[in-house]
Amino acid sequence: MNVFIAGGTSGIGYALARHYLEKGYCVGVCGRDLKKIPESLSEKFKPFQANVCDIDSISAAVHSFTGHENNLDIFINCAGSYAEDVAGKISYEEAEEMLQTNILGTVNCFETARKAMKGHTKGKIAVIASVSGIMDYENSSLYTKTKRSVIQIADAYRRALKPFGISVTAVAPGYIDTGKLRQLNNNDLSKKPFLTDVETAVNIISTAIEKQEKLIIFPAKMKWMMKSLSLLPSFLLNIIMYRKAQWMKDDQP
Repeated sequence: MNVFIAGGTSGIGYALARHYLEKGYCVGVCGRDLKKIPESLSEKFKPFQANVCDIDSISAAVHSFTGHENNLDIFINCAGSYAEDVAGKISYEEAEEMLQTNILGTVNCFETARKAMKGHTKGKIAVIASVSGIMDYENSSLYTKTKRSVIQIADAYRRALKPFGISVTAVAPGYIDTGKLRQLNNNDLSKKPFLTDVETAVNIISTAIEKQEKLIIFPAKMKWMMKSLSLLPSFLLNIIMYRKAQWMKDDQP
């Protein structure tokens, strides 16, 4: 089995790479900075320097990984960019990077994966979105809007690729206890409700991909809280989410 993970040099992507290597799969990962990789895992672990915002870059990495057989079983896009702009300012550069990585990068990964799987009448594609993306309200952050777009893009590709035997799984997690999340919050995760540890997240994600789930939202408590909030009138939801963002930023420098 061949598995390729975009954004697999750190965080949940790297944890998924370890998971599939333990199952005996051949795993390729890519990222913009290979120095992030903590260690060389095995001969079946193939790292590539690539940027999901450049379709030629990501395509070349996948082609180098699969070789002339072009046989790819699972493709997971874990690449993403985050900057909060609800209760604070966001720079043009931060906004551009989020739009490029979370939207264009998602499309580039889908295009690369479908071409690699074309003709094999099988394959599983997964993309990491966010639980915030299941909510639709006027004043949501740019990050939330990009992640909502990721879920919708996945839905479009799922419909298009189903006749070819290729499944698409969108993953909408809540807070996962990764090094990146701790870095963004000065190692203080006290304001992150329903926190999921990395091992649990990996098991949930890999199982959802194997079962060809369309959309997996976890943890359950976060899922139902967000779904309940989405039933509120838009003006009230705007107020609640803005105050939540302010509260979460109170301790930020």
